[in-house]
Amino acid sequence: MGIPTYIGGTTFYSLKLAAIPSYSPSIFRPVSRTLTLNLFHSRYQFLQKRALPLLVRAFSAPAIQTILLTTSDDRVVKPQWKAAIDFKWIRDNKAAVAVNLKNRNSNANLELVLGLYERLLNLQKEVERLRAERNVVANKMKGKLEPSERQKLIEEGKNLKEGLLTLEEDLLRLTDELQQEAQCIPNMTHPHVPIGEEDCSTVRKMVGNPRNFSFLVKDHLQLGKELDLFDFDAAAEVSGSKFYYLKNEAVMLELGLINWTVSEVMKRGFIPLTTPEIVRSSVVEKCGFQPRGTNTQVYSIEGSDQCLIGTAEIPVGGIHMDSILAESSLPLKYVAFSHCFRTEAGAAGTATRGLYRVHQFSKVEMFILCRPDESDSYHEELIGIEEDLFSSLGFHFKTLDMASVDLGAPAYRKFDVEAWMPGLGRYGEISSASNCTDYQSRRLGIRYRPESSSTNPKKGKGNLASTLFVHTLNATACAVPRMIVCLLENYQQEDGSVVIPEPLRPFMGGLAVITPKSSGRSFI
Repeated sequence: MGIPTYIGGTTFYSLKLAAIPSYSPSIFRPVSRTLTLNLFHSRYQFLQKRALPLLVRAFSAPAIQTILLTTSDDRVVKPQWKAAIDFKWIRDNKAAVAVNLKNRNSNANLELVLGLYERLLNLQKEVERLRAERNVVANKMKGKLEPSERQKLIEEGKNLKEGLLTLEEDLLRLTDELQQEAQCIPNMTHPHVPIGEEDCSTVRKMVGNPRNFSFLVKDHLQLGKELDLFDFDAAAEVSGSKFYYLKNEAVMLELGLINWTVSEVMKRGFIPLTTPEIVRSSVVEKCGFQPRGTNTQVYSIEGSDQCLIGTAEIPVGGIHMDSILAESSLPLKYVAFSHCFRTEAGAAGTATRGLYRVHQFSKVEMFILCRPDESDSYHEELIGIEEDLFSSLGFHFKTLDMASVDLGAPAYRKFDVEAWMPGLGRYGEISSASNCTDYQSRRLGIRYRPESSSTNPKKGKGNLASTLFVHTLNATACAVPRMIVCLLENYQQEDGSVVIPEPLRPFMGGLAVITPKSSGRSFI
Protein backbone atom coordinates (compact mmCIF):
# COMPACT_ATOMS: atom_id res chain seq x y z
CA MET A 1 0.00 0.00 0.00
CA GLY A 2 1.22 3.54 -0.71
CA ILE A 3 2.21 5.54 2.39
CA PRO A 4 1.25 9.22 2.16
CA THR A 5 3.92 11.78 3.10
CA TYR A 6 2.92 15.32 4.03
CA ILE A 7 5.18 18.19 3.00
CA GLY A 8 4.02 21.78 3.07
CA GLY A 9 0.35 20.87 2.90
CA THR A 10 0.83 18.56 -0.05
CA THR A 11 0.25 14.82 0.04
CA PHE A 12 2.46 12.54 -2.04
CA TYR A 13 1.24 9.06 -2.92
CA SER A 14 3.18 6.33 -4.63
CA LEU A 15 1.87 5.60 -8.11
CA LYS A 16 2.20 1.91 -8.89
CA LEU A 17 1.74 0.26 -12.24
CA ALA A 18 -1.36 -1.89 -12.41
CA ALA A 19 -1.42 -4.82 -14.77
CA ILE A 20 -3.85 -5.27 -17.61
CA PRO A 21 -4.00 -7.61 -20.56
CA SER A 22 -2.77 -5.65 -23.55
CA TYR A 23 -5.45 -5.41 -26.22
CA SER A 24 -2.94 -4.37 -28.86
CA PRO A 25 0.20 -6.42 -28.27
CA SER A 26 1.83 -5.09 -31.40
CA ILE A 27 1.69 -1.57 -29.98
CA PHE A 28 2.17 -1.93 -26.23
CA ARG A 29 4.88 -3.71 -24.31
CA PRO A 30 5.23 -4.17 -20.54
CA VAL A 31 7.40 -1.78 -18.56
CA SER A 32 8.14 -2.31 -14.89
CA ARG A 33 8.33 1.00 -13.07
CA THR A 34 7.00 2.87 -10.04
CA LEU A 35 6.47 6.61 -10.23
CA THR A 36 5.40 9.18 -7.65
CA LEU A 37 2.25 11.16 -8.23
CA ASN A 38 1.81 14.49 -6.52
CA LEU A 39 -1.81 14.80 -5.43
CA PHE A 40 -2.92 18.08 -3.91
CA HIS A 41 -5.67 18.17 -1.32
CA SER A 42 -7.84 20.53 -3.32
CA ARG A 43 -10.76 18.77 -4.99
CA TYR A 44 -12.67 19.71 -8.06
CA GLN A 45 -16.31 19.35 -8.87
CA PHE A 46 -16.88 17.92 -12.33
CA LEU A 47 -19.96 18.30 -14.49
CA GLN A 48 -22.89 16.37 -13.17
CA LYS A 49 -24.37 13.88 -15.58
CA ARG A 50 -27.33 15.09 -17.53
CA ALA A 51 -30.29 12.81 -17.84
CA LEU A 52 -30.60 12.18 -21.60
CA PRO A 53 -30.95 8.58 -23.59
CA LEU A 54 -29.44 4.57 -24.79
CA LEU A 55 -29.65 0.02 -26.43
CA VAL A 56 -27.27 -2.33 -27.45
CA ARG A 57 -27.31 -5.93 -27.86
CA ALA A 58 -27.04 -8.63 -25.42
CA PHE A 59 -23.73 -9.02 -24.35
CA SER A 60 -21.37 -6.37 -24.35
CA ALA A 61 -20.67 -6.25 -20.72
CA PRO A 62 -22.03 -4.33 -17.75
CA ALA A 63 -24.74 -1.99 -16.79
CA ILE A 64 -23.69 -0.92 -13.42
CA GLN A 65 -25.63 -2.07 -10.45
CA THR A 66 -24.84 -0.06 -7.35
CA ILE A 67 -27.93 -1.05 -5.40
CA LEU A 68 -27.59 -2.56 -1.97
CA LEU A 69 -28.76 -6.14 -1.59
CA THR A 70 -30.57 -7.19 1.57
CA THR A 71 -30.47 -10.80 2.77
CA SER A 72 -33.17 -12.55 4.83
CA ASP A 73 -31.60 -11.47 8.14
CA ASP A 74 -31.57 -7.84 6.93
CA ARG A 75 -27.79 -7.78 6.49
CA VAL A 76 -26.79 -5.39 3.71
CA VAL A 77 -24.31 -6.58 1.10
CA LYS A 78 -22.86 -4.09 -1.40
CA PRO A 79 -22.01 -6.03 -4.57
CA GLN A 80 -19.39 -5.32 -7.18
CA TRP A 81 -20.66 -3.46 -10.24
CA LYS A 82 -22.24 -5.82 -12.73
CA ALA A 83 -22.52 -5.96 -16.48
CA ALA A 84 -25.95 -6.09 -18.07
CA ILE A 85 -24.99 -9.22 -19.94
CA ASP A 86 -27.74 -11.05 -21.79
CA PHE A 87 -26.91 -14.58 -20.67
CA LYS A 88 -29.97 -15.99 -22.37
CA TRP A 89 -28.75 -14.57 -25.69
CA ILE A 90 -25.33 -16.16 -25.14
CA ARG A 91 -26.94 -19.51 -24.30
CA ASP A 92 -29.26 -19.37 -27.32
CA ASN A 93 -26.38 -18.38 -29.63
CA LYS A 94 -23.73 -20.63 -28.12
CA ALA A 95 -22.31 -21.79 -31.48
CA ALA A 96 -21.86 -18.24 -32.80
CA VAL A 97 -20.24 -17.08 -29.55
CA ALA A 98 -17.86 -20.06 -29.59
CA VAL A 99 -16.77 -19.25 -33.16
CA ASN A 100 -16.28 -15.62 -32.19
CA LEU A 101 -14.04 -16.59 -29.27
CA LYS A 102 -11.96 -18.78 -31.58
CA ASN A 103 -11.66 -16.06 -34.22
CA ARG A 104 -10.50 -13.56 -31.61
CA ASN A 105 -8.13 -16.01 -29.93
CA SER A 106 -9.95 -15.33 -26.66
CA ASN A 107 -9.27 -17.26 -23.46
CA ALA A 108 -12.85 -16.80 -22.20
CA ASN A 109 -14.40 -20.04 -20.93
CA LEU A 110 -17.82 -20.24 -22.57
CA GLU A 111 -18.70 -23.65 -21.13
CA LEU A 112 -17.97 -22.42 -17.62
CA VAL A 113 -20.10 -19.33 -18.16
CA LEU A 114 -23.06 -21.36 -19.41
CA GLY A 115 -22.64 -23.87 -16.59
CA LEU A 116 -22.63 -21.10 -13.98
CA TYR A 117 -25.67 -19.51 -15.62
CA GLU A 118 -27.61 -22.80 -15.44
CA ARG A 119 -26.69 -23.18 -11.77
CA LEU A 120 -27.76 -19.60 -11.15
CA LEU A 121 -31.18 -20.19 -12.74
CA ASN A 122 -31.74 -23.31 -10.64
CA LEU A 123 -30.63 -21.54 -7.48
CA GLN A 124 -32.92 -18.59 -8.20
CA LYS A 125 -35.86 -21.01 -8.55
CA GLU A 126 -35.02 -22.62 -5.21
CA VAL A 127 -34.75 -19.20 -3.53
CA GLU A 128 -38.13 -18.19 -4.93
CA ARG A 129 -39.65 -21.46 -3.75
CA LEU A 130 -38.42 -20.94 -0.17
CA ARG A 131 -39.59 -17.32 -0.19
CA ALA A 132 -43.05 -18.45 -1.26
CA GLU A 133 -43.14 -21.06 1.54
CA ARG A 134 -42.00 -18.42 4.05
CA ASN A 135 -44.82 -16.13 2.94
CA VAL A 136 -47.35 -18.94 3.37
CA VAL A 137 -46.12 -19.54 6.92
CA ALA A 138 -46.22 -15.80 7.68
CA ASN A 139 -49.84 -15.58 6.47
CA LYS A 140 -50.86 -18.55 8.62
CA MET A 141 -49.32 -16.85 11.66
CA LYS A 142 -51.79 -13.97 11.25
CA GLY A 143 -54.79 -16.15 12.11
CA LYS A 144 -56.01 -17.63 15.39
CA LEU A 145 -53.95 -20.70 16.23
CA GLU A 146 -53.52 -23.15 19.02
CA PRO A 147 -50.25 -22.55 20.95
CA SER A 148 -48.81 -25.83 19.72
CA GLU A 149 -49.66 -25.04 16.11
CA ARG A 150 -48.20 -21.53 16.43
CA GLN A 151 -44.99 -22.93 17.89
CA LYS A 152 -44.78 -25.39 15.03
CA LEU A 153 -45.14 -22.56 12.51
CA ILE A 154 -42.51 -20.51 14.37
CA GLU A 155 -40.01 -23.36 14.06
CA GLU A 156 -40.90 -23.90 10.41
CA GLY A 157 -40.45 -20.19 9.70
CA LYS A 158 -37.11 -20.17 11.48
CA ASN A 159 -35.86 -23.13 9.45
CA LEU A 160 -37.03 -21.51 6.22
CA LYS A 161 -35.28 -18.25 7.12
CA GLU A 162 -31.99 -20.00 7.85
CA GLY A 163 -32.21 -22.06 4.68
CA LEU A 164 -33.07 -18.96 2.66
CA LEU A 165 -30.16 -17.04 4.16
CA THR A 166 -27.72 -19.73 3.08
CA LEU A 167 -29.16 -19.88 -0.44
CA GLU A 168 -29.10 -16.08 -0.81
CA GLU A 169 -25.44 -15.97 0.18
CA ASP A 170 -24.72 -18.73 -2.34
CA LEU A 171 -26.67 -16.76 -4.93
CA LEU A 172 -24.54 -13.65 -4.36
CA ARG A 173 -21.30 -15.63 -4.64
CA LEU A 174 -22.50 -17.43 -7.77
CA THR A 175 -23.62 -14.14 -9.35
CA ASP A 176 -20.18 -12.60 -8.75
CA GLU A 177 -18.42 -15.66 -10.14
CA LEU A 178 -20.63 -15.64 -13.23
CA GLN A 179 -19.95 -11.94 -13.76
CA GLN A 180 -16.19 -12.39 -13.48
CA GLU A 181 -16.17 -15.18 -16.05
CA ALA A 182 -18.70 -13.61 -18.42
CA GLN A 183 -16.92 -10.26 -18.50
CA CYS A 184 -13.99 -12.05 -20.17
CA ILE A 185 -16.15 -12.69 -23.23
CA PRO A 186 -15.35 -10.07 -25.91
CA ASN A 187 -17.83 -8.28 -28.10
CA MET A 188 -19.19 -10.03 -31.16
CA THR A 189 -17.44 -9.27 -34.47
CA HIS A 190 -18.67 -7.51 -37.60
CA PRO A 191 -19.18 -10.06 -40.42
CA HIS A 192 -16.81 -8.13 -42.73
CA VAL A 193 -13.87 -8.21 -40.29
CA PRO A 194 -10.96 -10.30 -41.67
CA ILE A 195 -10.34 -13.43 -39.58
CA GLY A 196 -6.86 -14.00 -38.22
CA GLU A 197 -3.79 -12.21 -36.86
CA GLU A 198 -2.82 -8.60 -37.57
CA ASP A 199 -1.16 -9.51 -40.87
CA CYS A 200 -4.59 -10.66 -42.15
CA SER A 201 -5.91 -7.08 -41.93
CA THR A 202 -7.07 -5.69 -45.27
CA VAL A 203 -6.39 -2.29 -46.86
CA ARG A 204 -9.58 -0.24 -47.29
CA LYS A 205 -7.97 2.80 -48.86
CA MET A 206 -4.53 4.10 -49.89
CA VAL A 207 -4.14 7.90 -49.96
CA GLY A 208 -1.31 9.78 -51.67
CA ASN A 209 2.19 8.58 -52.49
CA PRO A 210 5.49 8.54 -50.60
CA ARG A 211 7.53 11.66 -51.16
CA ASN A 212 10.66 11.25 -53.28
CA PHE A 213 13.69 12.77 -51.56
CA SER A 214 16.80 13.90 -53.46
CA PHE A 215 18.89 13.87 -50.28
CA LEU A 216 19.61 11.55 -47.38
CA VAL A 217 16.50 11.36 -45.19
CA LYS A 218 16.81 11.99 -41.46
CA ASP A 219 14.53 10.56 -38.79
CA HIS A 220 12.62 12.77 -36.39
CA LEU A 221 15.16 12.24 -33.61
CA GLN A 222 18.01 13.64 -35.68
CA LEU A 223 15.85 16.47 -36.96
CA GLY A 224 14.70 17.27 -33.44
CA LYS A 225 18.25 17.39 -32.16
CA GLU A 226 19.50 19.63 -34.96
CA LEU A 227 16.48 21.96 -34.67
CA ASP A 228 16.54 21.91 -30.84
CA LEU A 229 12.97 20.61 -30.54
CA PHE A 230 13.22 17.78 -27.94
CA ASP A 231 15.17 16.87 -24.83
CA PHE A 232 14.92 13.16 -23.99
CA ASP A 233 18.05 13.10 -21.82
CA ALA A 234 16.82 15.66 -19.29
CA ALA A 235 13.39 14.01 -19.20
CA ALA A 236 15.02 10.64 -18.51
CA GLU A 237 16.77 12.13 -15.48
CA VAL A 238 13.59 13.81 -14.24
CA SER A 239 10.97 11.13 -15.05
CA GLY A 240 12.59 8.04 -16.58
CA SER A 241 12.90 6.59 -20.05
CA LYS A 242 10.29 7.31 -22.72
CA PHE A 243 9.50 10.76 -21.36
CA TYR A 244 10.46 13.96 -23.15
CA TYR A 245 10.52 17.73 -23.14
CA LEU A 246 9.22 19.56 -26.20
CA LYS A 247 11.05 22.81 -26.90
CA ASN A 248 10.83 25.88 -29.10
CA GLU A 249 8.77 25.32 -32.27
CA ALA A 250 7.81 21.79 -31.18
CA VAL A 251 5.70 23.35 -28.42
CA MET A 252 3.98 25.56 -30.97
CA LEU A 253 3.52 22.51 -33.19
CA GLU A 254 1.79 20.53 -30.43
CA LEU A 255 -0.51 23.39 -29.52
CA GLY A 256 -1.18 24.14 -33.17
CA LEU A 257 -2.09 20.53 -33.91
CA ILE A 258 -4.46 20.38 -30.95
CA ASN A 259 -6.24 23.65 -31.72
CA TRP A 260 -6.48 22.96 -35.45
CA THR A 261 -7.83 19.43 -34.87
CA VAL A 262 -10.44 20.51 -32.31
CA SER A 263 -11.49 23.37 -34.57
CA GLU A 264 -11.88 21.09 -37.59
CA VAL A 265 -13.82 18.41 -35.70
CA MET A 266 -16.12 20.99 -34.10
CA LYS A 267 -17.16 22.01 -37.62
CA ARG A 268 -18.66 18.49 -37.90
CA GLY A 269 -20.97 19.12 -34.93
CA PHE A 270 -18.83 17.71 -32.11
CA ILE A 271 -18.99 19.19 -28.60
CA PRO A 272 -15.50 20.10 -27.25
CA LEU A 273 -14.43 18.74 -23.88
CA THR A 274 -11.44 18.64 -21.61
CA THR A 275 -11.63 15.69 -19.23
CA PRO A 276 -10.45 14.50 -15.84
CA GLU A 277 -7.19 12.60 -16.28
CA ILE A 278 -7.59 10.58 -13.08
CA VAL A 279 -10.62 8.27 -13.01
CA ARG A 280 -11.99 5.51 -10.83
CA SER A 281 -10.70 2.02 -11.60
CA SER A 282 -14.28 0.82 -12.05
CA VAL A 283 -14.80 3.27 -14.94
CA VAL A 284 -11.66 1.92 -16.63
CA GLU A 285 -13.09 -1.60 -16.25
CA LYS A 286 -16.50 -0.60 -17.57
CA CYS A 287 -14.91 0.78 -20.73
CA GLY A 288 -13.43 -2.68 -21.35
CA PHE A 289 -9.93 -2.30 -19.92
CA GLN A 290 -8.47 -4.05 -16.89
CA PRO A 291 -6.58 -1.69 -14.56
CA ARG A 292 -4.85 -4.51 -12.69
CA GLY A 293 -3.03 -7.61 -13.93
CA THR A 294 0.40 -8.79 -14.98
CA ASN A 295 0.71 -6.86 -18.26
CA THR A 296 -0.69 -3.38 -18.00
CA GLN A 297 -1.29 -0.23 -19.96
CA VAL A 298 -2.69 1.52 -16.90
CA TYR A 299 -0.99 3.54 -14.16
CA SER A 300 -2.92 2.76 -10.98
CA ILE A 301 -2.59 4.98 -7.91
CA GLU A 302 -1.63 2.71 -5.05
CA GLY A 303 -3.82 2.90 -1.99
CA SER A 304 -6.77 4.29 -3.95
CA ASP A 305 -9.39 3.17 -6.47
CA GLN A 306 -8.10 5.61 -9.10
CA CYS A 307 -6.04 5.37 -12.30
CA LEU A 308 -4.46 7.71 -14.81
CA ILE A 309 -6.28 7.60 -18.14
CA GLY A 310 -4.71 5.98 -21.19
CA THR A 311 -7.22 7.70 -23.49
CA ALA A 312 -9.98 10.30 -23.19
CA GLU A 313 -12.34 7.54 -24.33
CA ILE A 314 -12.55 6.50 -20.67
CA PRO A 315 -13.70 9.74 -18.98
CA VAL A 316 -15.88 10.68 -21.98
CA GLY A 317 -17.48 7.23 -21.87
CA GLY A 318 -18.24 7.82 -18.20
CA ILE A 319 -19.81 11.26 -18.58
CA HIS A 320 -23.30 9.75 -19.08
CA MET A 321 -22.77 6.72 -16.87
CA ASP A 322 -26.00 5.41 -15.27
CA SER A 323 -28.14 7.70 -17.42
CA ILE A 324 -31.29 7.33 -19.48
CA LEU A 325 -30.97 9.69 -22.44
CA ALA A 326 -33.75 11.12 -24.56
CA GLU A 327 -33.75 9.69 -28.06
CA SER A 328 -33.96 13.23 -29.42
CA SER A 329 -30.57 14.02 -27.87
CA LEU A 330 -28.83 11.34 -29.95
CA PRO A 331 -26.33 11.24 -31.44
CA LEU A 332 -24.09 12.83 -28.83
CA LYS A 333 -20.76 13.70 -30.45
CA TYR A 334 -17.77 14.78 -28.36
CA VAL A 335 -14.23 15.83 -29.24
CA ALA A 336 -12.04 15.67 -26.14
CA PHE A 337 -8.52 16.84 -25.45
CA SER A 338 -6.51 15.15 -22.72
CA HIS A 339 -3.09 13.98 -21.71
CA CYS A 340 -2.74 10.20 -21.84
CA PHE A 341 -0.56 7.92 -19.72
CA ARG A 342 0.46 4.39 -20.70
CA THR A 343 2.89 2.06 -18.99
CA GLU A 344 3.73 -0.10 -21.99
CA ALA A 345 5.98 2.03 -24.10
CA GLY A 346 7.29 -0.85 -26.21
CA ALA A 347 10.56 -2.66 -26.75
CA ALA A 348 13.79 -0.83 -27.48
CA GLY A 349 14.86 -0.41 -31.08
CA THR A 350 14.70 1.93 -34.04
CA ALA A 351 11.01 1.13 -34.65
CA THR A 352 10.01 2.63 -31.29
CA ARG A 353 12.67 5.29 -30.77
CA GLY A 354 11.97 8.86 -29.84
CA LEU A 355 8.38 10.09 -29.87
CA TYR A 356 6.88 7.03 -31.53
CA ARG A 357 6.17 5.17 -28.29
CA VAL A 358 6.10 7.12 -25.03
CA HIS A 359 4.56 6.99 -21.56
CA GLN A 360 2.79 10.38 -21.67
CA PHE A 361 1.32 12.26 -24.60
CA SER A 362 -1.41 14.66 -25.69
CA LYS A 363 -4.32 13.42 -27.76
CA VAL A 364 -7.59 14.60 -29.28
CA GLU A 365 -10.27 11.91 -29.19
CA MET A 366 -13.68 11.70 -30.84
CA PHE A 367 -16.51 9.84 -29.10
CA ILE A 368 -20.08 9.20 -30.25
CA LEU A 369 -23.16 7.81 -28.48
CA CYS A 370 -25.92 6.85 -30.89
CA ARG A 371 -28.86 4.56 -31.62
CA PRO A 372 -27.92 0.95 -32.48
CA ASP A 373 -29.09 1.18 -36.07
CA GLU A 374 -26.77 4.15 -36.70
CA SER A 375 -23.45 2.94 -35.34
CA ASP A 376 -22.14 1.46 -38.60
CA SER A 377 -22.75 4.74 -40.44
CA TYR A 378 -21.11 6.79 -37.67
CA HIS A 379 -18.13 4.45 -37.79
CA GLU A 380 -17.74 5.39 -41.45
CA GLU A 381 -18.16 9.06 -40.51
CA LEU A 382 -15.35 8.85 -37.93
CA ILE A 383 -12.86 7.19 -40.27
CA GLY A 384 -13.86 9.73 -42.93
CA ILE A 385 -13.02 12.61 -40.57
CA GLU A 386 -9.65 11.06 -39.80
CA GLU A 387 -8.88 10.60 -43.49
CA ASP A 388 -9.88 14.23 -44.23
CA LEU A 389 -7.62 15.52 -41.46
CA PHE A 390 -4.58 13.55 -42.53
CA SER A 391 -5.16 14.26 -46.23
CA SER A 392 -5.29 18.00 -45.57
CA LEU A 393 -1.85 17.73 -43.94
CA GLY A 394 -0.52 16.02 -47.06
CA PHE A 395 0.26 12.67 -45.45
CA HIS A 396 0.60 9.46 -47.43
CA PHE A 397 -1.35 6.83 -45.50
CA LYS A 398 -3.45 3.70 -45.71
CA THR A 399 -6.63 2.75 -43.88
CA LEU A 400 -6.90 -0.83 -42.63
CA ASP A 401 -9.84 -3.03 -41.62
CA MET A 402 -8.19 -4.74 -38.67
CA ALA A 403 -8.27 -8.53 -38.32
CA SER A 404 -10.23 -10.29 -35.57
CA VAL A 405 -7.29 -11.17 -33.31
CA ASP A 406 -6.15 -7.54 -33.27
CA LEU A 407 -9.51 -6.25 -32.00
CA GLY A 408 -9.70 -5.23 -28.37
CA ALA A 409 -12.45 -6.84 -26.32
CA PRO A 410 -14.89 -3.89 -26.70
CA ALA A 411 -14.49 -3.45 -30.48
CA TYR A 412 -17.03 -4.89 -32.90
CA ARG A 413 -14.95 -3.51 -35.76
CA LYS A 414 -11.83 -1.34 -35.88
CA PHE A 415 -10.20 0.72 -38.61
CA ASP A 416 -6.56 1.77 -38.25
CA VAL A 417 -4.72 4.52 -40.12
CA GLU A 418 -1.02 3.97 -40.83
CA ALA A 419 1.02 6.86 -42.24
CA TRP A 420 4.30 6.68 -44.11
CA MET A 421 7.24 7.75 -41.93
CA PRO A 422 10.29 8.10 -44.20
CA GLY A 423 12.78 8.43 -41.35
CA LEU A 424 11.60 5.13 -39.91
CA GLY A 425 11.29 3.68 -43.40
CA ARG A 426 7.87 2.16 -42.76
CA TYR A 427 4.22 2.85 -42.07
CA GLY A 428 3.33 3.65 -38.49
CA GLU A 429 -0.08 3.71 -36.80
CA ILE A 430 -1.31 7.25 -36.18
CA SER A 431 -5.00 6.65 -35.52
CA SER A 432 -7.81 4.15 -35.11
CA ALA A 433 -11.61 4.21 -35.09
CA SER A 434 -13.68 1.58 -33.26
CA ASN A 435 -17.37 0.69 -33.14
CA CYS A 436 -17.96 -0.84 -29.71
CA THR A 437 -21.72 -1.36 -30.22
CA ASP A 438 -23.30 -1.91 -26.77
CA TYR A 439 -20.24 -3.43 -25.10
CA GLN A 440 -19.35 -0.32 -23.11
CA SER A 441 -22.88 0.99 -22.57
CA ARG A 442 -23.95 -2.29 -20.94
CA ARG A 443 -21.11 -1.84 -18.47
CA LEU A 444 -21.55 1.89 -18.01
CA GLY A 445 -25.35 1.73 -17.79
CA ILE A 446 -26.04 4.21 -20.59
CA ARG A 447 -29.51 3.79 -22.07
CA TYR A 448 -31.93 5.82 -24.12
CA ARG A 449 -35.71 5.81 -24.22
CA PRO A 450 -37.18 5.58 -27.73
CA GLU A 451 -39.83 8.14 -28.51
CA SER A 452 -43.38 6.76 -28.59
CA SER A 453 -44.50 5.53 -31.98
CA SER A 454 -46.76 2.91 -33.49
CA THR A 455 -43.67 1.07 -34.73
CA ASN A 456 -42.50 0.53 -31.16
CA PRO A 457 -45.30 -1.41 -29.44
CA LYS A 458 -43.25 -2.41 -26.37
CA LYS A 459 -44.18 -0.13 -23.51
CA GLY A 460 -42.85 0.15 -20.00
CA LYS A 461 -44.44 1.66 -16.93
CA GLY A 462 -46.71 4.59 -17.58
CA ASN A 463 -46.95 3.72 -21.27
CA LEU A 464 -43.32 4.75 -21.80
CA ALA A 465 -41.22 2.84 -24.30
CA SER A 466 -38.72 0.44 -22.75
CA THR A 467 -35.17 1.74 -22.54
CA LEU A 468 -32.44 0.44 -24.84
CA PHE A 469 -28.66 0.60 -24.70
CA VAL A 470 -26.84 3.14 -26.84
CA HIS A 471 -23.93 2.22 -29.09
CA THR A 472 -20.57 3.89 -28.46
CA LEU A 473 -17.78 4.66 -30.90
CA ASN A 474 -14.36 6.22 -30.46
CA ALA A 475 -11.66 7.48 -32.82
CA THR A 476 -8.34 9.28 -32.50
CA ALA A 477 -8.33 12.64 -34.28
CA CYS A 478 -4.76 13.57 -33.31
CA ALA A 479 -2.16 11.64 -31.31
CA VAL A 480 0.34 14.48 -31.04
CA PRO A 481 3.73 12.68 -30.81
CA ARG A 482 3.14 10.51 -33.87
CA MET A 483 1.76 13.45 -35.80
CA ILE A 484 4.96 15.33 -35.02
CA VAL A 485 6.98 12.34 -36.24
CA CYS A 486 5.06 12.37 -39.54
CA LEU A 487 5.31 16.12 -40.00
CA LEU A 488 9.04 16.39 -39.32
CA GLU A 489 10.02 13.39 -41.42
CA ASN A 490 7.75 14.11 -44.39
CA TYR A 491 8.31 17.87 -44.56
CA GLN A 492 12.09 17.97 -43.97
CA GLN A 493 14.19 19.94 -46.47
CA GLU A 494 17.73 19.44 -47.75
CA ASP A 495 19.01 22.45 -45.76
CA GLY A 496 17.81 20.82 -42.50
CA SER A 497 14.66 22.93 -42.15
CA VAL A 498 11.09 21.63 -41.88
CA VAL A 499 8.15 23.20 -43.70
CA ILE A 500 4.89 23.61 -41.75
CA PRO A 501 1.78 22.46 -43.68
CA GLU A 502 -0.40 25.42 -44.61
CA PRO A 503 -3.48 24.40 -42.54
CA LEU A 504 -1.42 24.58 -39.33
CA ARG A 505 0.23 27.94 -39.94
CA PRO A 506 -2.63 30.12 -38.65
CA PHE A 507 -2.55 28.06 -35.43
CA MET A 508 1.22 28.55 -35.03
CA GLY A 509 1.44 32.31 -35.18
CA GLY A 510 2.08 32.25 -38.92
CA LEU A 511 5.18 30.06 -38.67
CA ALA A 512 5.94 28.62 -42.11
CA VAL A 513 9.32 26.93 -41.66
CA ILE A 514 11.27 25.55 -38.71
CA THR A 515 14.90 26.38 -39.41
CA PRO A 516 18.16 25.56 -37.66
CA LYS A 517 18.66 28.14 -34.94
CA SER A 518 21.70 29.68 -36.60
CA SER A 519 19.54 30.49 -39.65
CA GLY A 520 16.73 32.18 -37.76
CA ARG A 521 13.05 31.41 -38.09
CA SER A 522 10.69 31.99 -40.97
CA PHE A 523 7.21 33.46 -40.50
CA ILE A 524 4.59 34.37 -43.04
